[in-house]
Amino acid sequence: MHTTQEEIYEVILVAVVILASITGYFIFSIIRQKNSVARWQEARIKAEIDTLENERKRIAGDLHDDIGPLLSAIKLQVDHVEPTDEHERQVLQKSVKQIDEVIRRFRQISYNLLPNTLVRKGFVAAAHEFAGKMNDLGSVHIEFTCNTDIKLSGENEVNLYRIIQEIIHNAIKHSGAKNLIINIYKEDDMVILSAADNGVGFNYEPSREGTTGLGMLNMQSRAALLKARLTVDAQTGKGVKYLLSIPTEP
Repeated sequence: MHTTQEEIYEVILVAVVILASITGYFIFSIIRQKNSVARWQEARIKAEIDTLENERKRIAGDLHDDIGPLLSAIKLQVDHVEPTDEHERQVLQKSVKQIDEVIRRFRQISYNLLPNTLVRKGFVAAAHEFAGKMNDLGSVHIEFTCNTDIKLSGENEVNLYRIIQEIIHNAIKHSGAKNLIINIYKEDDMVILSAADNGVGFNYEPSREGTTGLGMLNMQSRAALLKARLTVDAQTGKGVKYLLSIPTEP
């Protein structure tokens, strides 16, 4: 009888070990598959954003090298036209104003595609410059501060710059805010970007369930490439707060 009980215990023990092994294998397989999917998604997002940035760079180059000189040549030719009467003079004046407006818009589009300051002087200088340009519009007062040296790869600088662009655009276009404060600082081994506006805000939770705008999705994708954590505190009538925590690069 005693021997039979021992045999039963041994069978149960073997069964438990086998079951635990099978369960462990399935858990390991699920984790490995999830990691594989996560890596694939990150690679896909990176490829999409790299394609977007390369296309922006190409278009900005075409505008600067081809369209810019052509517009300048047209303006020079119009400036040398001598009107023969008052009507022609008014037409020429109107044409010059229209060409000047086209050149202004062209420069703004080229700047938005790829600011020269970002390439030449880095992210902080470009962000300061962009905030200043948006301040000149007068609709939202933007205060941008950075009290630390930020060392990021060129690709990550672009991603961080685009996130700030989106935060500013959201404040100007959607929030109805009068003030937007953006601050960048270091905390331990993290670079922190905090931003807050005093606009109308929005209900963020439903947006996370599938109605998120392209701008927010773009921010989330770029944050993922930065391996950063992005949190958004947005409530209707209470403005929007952003917090982006970026691991420092070695």
